Amino acid sequence: MDKVVASPQAALADLKEGDTVALGGFSVGHRFALSMITALRDKGTKNLTLVCNSMGAPGELRGQILAENKQVKKLIAAFSTRPGMPTATEDQIVSGEMDVELVPQGTLVERCRAGGAGIPAFYSATVAGTDLEKGKEIREFDGRRYVLEHAIKIDYALLRAHRADRAGNVQFRGGSQNLSPAFAKAARIAIVEVDEIVEVGEIPPELVTLPGIFVQRVVKSTYPFDPKQTPQSKRRPADKPREYAGKPALTREGIAKRAAAVVRDGSYVNLGTGIPTMVSNFLEGRDVVLHAENGVLGYGKMVSGDQVDPDYYNASGQYIELVPGASFFDSVTSFEMARGGHIDTVILGAYEVDQTGSVANWSVHDAKRGGIGGAMDLISGRTELVIVMEHCDSKGRPKLKKKCKYPLTGQGCVSYVVTDLALLKWNKDRFELLETAPGFSAEDVIALTEMEVSVSPQLKSMA
Repeated sequence: MDKVVASPQAALADLKEGDTVALGGFSVGHRFALSMITALRDKGTKNLTLVCNSMGAPGELRGQILAENKQVKKLIAAFSTRPGMPTATEDQIVSGEMDVELVPQGTLVERCRAGGAGIPAFYSATVAGTDLEKGKEIREFDGRRYVLEHAIKIDYALLRAHRADRAGNVQFRGGSQNLSPAFAKAARIAIVEVDEIVEVGEIPPELVTLPGIFVQRVVKSTYPFDPKQTPQSKRRPADKPREYAGKPALTREGIAKRAAAVVRDGSYVNLGTGIPTMVSNFLEGRDVVLHAENGVLGYGKMVSGDQVDPDYYNASGQYIELVPGASFFDSVTSFEMARGGHIDTVILGAYEVDQTGSVANWSVHDAKRGGIGGAMDLISGRTELVIVMEHCDSKGRPKLKKKCKYPLTGQGCVSYVVTDLALLKWNKDRFELLETAPGFSAEDVIALTEMEVSVSPQLKSMA
């Protein structure tokens, strides 16, 4: 059974208008089906439903170039747009040219897993209590609210892997599995673009990540990977402290350092994007195992230059160093760890936290567009949630609210808040102020806080 196809164009020859197409790949990793995505753009097929994690930046060889070519009628994704990054996708969503269904990362991959497993629907707690539960069936199990999620079926899955044999057995490398196996299983036709095609039997059975029964076509990539062109994370500006009433608060690094001290030894920990990624700098040598949603458990510091292995990256797209005992897996397994309560602590940034312990961190618009990512799934496992953020927004408005104004990520789920001014802990029915930044009093912090907080009798200055 030879599944090798001569070219990306031949592999897509029978794809037609109105089909549902899934694009594998995650973050800034290089494992996107670049040959087939560009071939699909050149083919010009219209009215597609696109399923993917993220559309990418303008001009990037991902779903975004299909939007720029006006080929996408509907988008099902965890990220439709990113703040401050105007795109064709955002323009078309706002104008009504493109329908969008935003789905949390873990729910997206689980809906595809269900589609491939013959399961029509399932109940999940992930979006319960958020805008994304609207219009969906809700049931209660064991005193907890669950939302009915329907399976996703796919016509074509366009995937990228390290290598495959002629029978369609696929070997992914490092953290590049992510959503791809679930997409393949949900698809009528899964096409895998690879760096290398080998003869049947050349891939040891224990290294076959995706068995050939789930793959219909294999094509050699026309975009060979060049390690020198591996995207590198952009350096942030110097970490300068924000000033409040002329007094310097903690730097971003200072926030991350204090948050790291909250983490208990012996914990499995997930770090969100932004300030949370910096927490890893202060966990070295600790008995802590770091988890990333794209499918890696057991990583350490960020690396660059000659230290980069392009298949070793976290969910933020930063290249990482592995630690002894590390493992790779797909996003289905990754979110099983989260929703199943196996992750002990999740550290996330936020736009707002309110006095009920609810958090908003994915959109400043409405629930029609934005970047949900995996946060909802991560916190649905009832883990300890640590929020790290600046105390006020860029206009000086408090981010600790009486009630969140932006769409919620989760209700009543925050355990700690670490800001550039304070450390607060949820205590029964409100947040308690435990520590203040050096040079700041409790009165200073409360004056910049909208929610009601109590002050610990043992109030301390942050070390």
